[in-house]
Amino acid sequence: MNIPHFDGYIFDLDGTVYLGKAALPTAIETIITLRETGKRVIFLSNNPTQTRAIYAAKLTQMGLPTIDEQVVNSSFVMVRWLLHEAPGCRVFVVGEQPLKDELTAAGFRLVEHAAEIDFVIASFDRTLVYSKLQIAFDAIRAGARFVATNADRYCPVPGGGEPDAAAVIAAIEACTDTRIEVVVGKPSAIMVQTIADMLQLPMSSCIMVGDRLETDIAMGHAAGMFTALPLTGATSREMLATSTIQPDYVLERLADLLE
Repeated sequence: MNIPHFDGYIFDLDGTVYLGKAALPTAIETIITLRETGKRVIFLSNNPTQTRAIYAAKLTQMGLPTIDEQVVNSSFVMVRWLLHEAPGCRVFVVGEQPLKDELTAAGFRLVEHAAEIDFVIASFDRTLVYSKLQIAFDAIRAGARFVATNADRYCPVPGGGEPDAAAVIAAIEACTDTRIEVVVGKPSAIMVQTIADMLQLPMSSCIMVGDRLETDIAMGHAAGMFTALPLTGATSREMLATSTIQPDYVLERLADLLE
């Protein structure tokens, strides 16, 4: 398999660069080699439960020195989008503390009284309780806008997965009879624009490398990027064979990008 070289490489994290606390085989060496040859590399995650700084520190500890500005995740994109859409607005978050902290640091007010809420933000939330659904329900019925960081069905973890933001979105949609207005994470055009702004490269000279067909590969195609699917995460050969979404390249390991 001959894969051409690209100017920009966008790597998904979970299931592509690492799984859990362990780097996947050849991932670190491959990305270091790409950097050494002058390629622009950024990392991408739909997971909003950690900040960019935490992701950067995790990659650095794995032997891949990384700074915050080389990481994009859905909470960062949500903050960026809201700063453009409604700076200083009042939000209610059905999500975890890192997302709340990022919103607060950007000047947004976190409120729980339904009549005061401008946006209900659905997210990956392992602290979900009924009272959160009640506040979201009341706020949306009172006119709040309904948006989400991401719409992944599950988050891959060693040995299986954890229900992700799609479960939260579905619960709120079901009780309010209101469809989600905006999802800022992969595969949205909002995420693509964030990547383009960071890389300052034509998308046609970049490749999206990720293990999920419906997010990573679909977004890459929509953005005009080349795409590569590593068989190290959520997608098996059997799933790939029956999908209407197909990558340009299939990788047994990330080192295949260099061959």
